[in-house]
Amino acid sequence: MSITLQHQPVVRPALTFSSKVARSLVLAYGGGAYLVFLGTFLYAIAFVTQVIVPKTIDKGVTGAPLQALLVNLVLLSLFAIQHSGMARQGFKRLFARCATPALERSTYVLLASLSLILLFWQWQPITTEVWRINAPALALAATAGGFLGWLIVLYSTFLISHFELFGLTQVISHFFGRLAAPIRFRTPGLYKVIRHPIYLGFIVAFWSTPVMTLGHLLFAAVTTAYIFVGIWLEECDLVALFGDEYRRYKAKVAMLLPKIL
Repeated sequence: MSITLQHQPVVRPALTFSSKVARSLVLAYGGGAYLVFLGTFLYAIAFVTQVIVPKTIDKGVTGAPLQALLVNLVLLSLFAIQHSGMARQGFKRLFARCATPALERSTYVLLASLSLILLFWQWQPITTEVWRINAPALALAATAGGFLGWLIVLYSTFLISHFELFGLTQVISHFFGRLAAPIRFRTPGLYKVIRHPIYLGFIVAFWSTPVMTLGHLLFAAVTTAYIFVGIWLEECDLVALFGDEYRRYKAKVAMLLPKIL
């Protein structure tokens, strides 16, 4: 979620007429996957901040606390397994043997979105309160902090090429008969001061709330733990890919908080 890579397109010879339908299907698949992601991302904001939508992290059919705990842990685990497993280089190489690499990122985005949709649908609230901020100004600040976290996430994706991160660049390049040049390492904007601003944004969004319930606490704690595991896995891949260049960046730039972590 915070890979600071960018591809530069290289034009290749035009493909035959018979491939146009196939390239159009790839483009439609990638565009559809992006639209599913966009709707899921917007719903995720509403789900966590509890605005607009009827089913949120604390609103919905409630069951026995132990049952809710187990169901929610399974849902979070399914997302974590899919999200990390498909991000590994081994899976990407395997995917390239079965389909055009242009579809790999879109497929990853689509399945990640579907796993989140399943989580939103089946999530069971546990509404026992852990804390409640009663002071209006502080409650407003906590709510604003949550939205700020989501803004950091979105802004950071555009720093590292939003449309490539979510697969659109790849399917568009494929449609027009272009190949991607070897990836290069970049550190634009926030990436100059922290290595993982996208993850930081998620942590801020998940923990900034005027009312923290046990269900919300479970969601925030498990996703935060997963984020640290994801960072470790991702940085192993980046070191393998960029070697000393990434090691120097890692030694110089903090992971999540400048000069702290």
